[in-house]
Formats: sequence, C-alpha cells, structure tokens
Amino acid sequence: MSAGESGKWLGGALPANVRVGMNSVIIGDLAFKRFHSRQPEALCVGANCTMDGVHFDLGDAAQLTIGDYCYFTNAVLLCELEVRIGSYVVVGWNTTIADSDFHPLAPAQRVADAIACSPLGKGRTRPPVVKQPVVIEDDVWIGPNAAILKGVRVGAGAWIEAGSVVTRDVPPGARVLGNPAQIVGEAK
Repeated sequence: MSAGESGKWLGGALPANVRVGMNSVIIGDLAFKRFHSRQPEALCVGANCTMDGVHFDLGDAAQLTIGDYCYFTNAVLLCELEVRIGSYVVVGWNTTIADSDFHPLAPAQRVADAIACSPLGKGRTRPPVVKQPVVIEDDVWIGPNAAILKGVRVGAGAWIEAGSVVTRDVPPGARVLGNPAQIVGEAK
C-alpha cells in the first residue's frame, strides 16, 4: 500500500516511506517532527489503528512496525534500530518505547556526543550507542507513563501497569508493576 492510500495523517502529507493501513489515522502536527529514517518502509501501521498524539522519533536506519487494531495516545516511540508491535495493543499517554539509550553512557563519550549534536560539532560523528530491538506481542496493554526499554520482549496478553519501567522481558500473560518492573500477577 502506498503512503496515505487508505489511512491518513491529519497533520499533512505522510513521508514517502510510511505505510498506514485501512481505516487507520495518525493525529497530531508533531508526529513526524523527528522522523529521519531512510528505510524503504520505515514505519508501517496496520489497519484500524488510532495513533493520537504519537511522536515517531526514528533514526536514519530505524524500522518500526505496528499491527492491526492498536490504540496509542501521546506515546513517544524512539527507534534507532527496530521496534515491532503486534495487533490489539493499547498504549497509554506519556508512555515511551525505546530501542536505544540514544546517548553514550560513559561521561567522556556523553560530552563528545553533546558536542557532535550541537552547532559546534560541525559534522562530527556521534559516538556509537547500544541498540537492541524491542518486541511487543499481540494483546498487550501498556498503562500511562510506562517506559519499555531496549532489548525487551513483552509477551502476548501481558499487562504493564501505569508508571512501570520495563528493563527485561515480560512473559506472556504476566502483569508487571514498578521501577524496575516486577511480575505481580497475571493479566486479567
């Protein structure tokens, strides 16, 4: 499907490498403000989805896929490598999903990164950062203000409570809570 063939972005014309499925809508003027991916199909949103106030922050080599019947509100999707989200996923407001730290962890490297990103950098290359794919399987509910971090797989039917910081895999059907998120029961 070509960009905008069935779904639409209410903020204007979709980037050429974005695919939006039938009856899906992307709402928000800033959705693609930090969208830099050069992948042929950088963002693919399935059918019957609502992306309300979602920020698609994709780096040059990023690829993000979202299944069918998903509802995200005011989420920030930070992708440098790969984020895969299944179908029937609900993401609450102010949730962040990130496949990278987006900056080096060592102090000297952070300074070099800040300089490279500033006008003083004059084309300097940024130091490398760790990137690991994030996978969120089908039927997952993610509450408001949650954070799903690099390298995490959230199993089908899992329930991520509001404000949780998910730093490791969540088994299918589990309910997690806290910082760092811990299993507290089963999803209902």
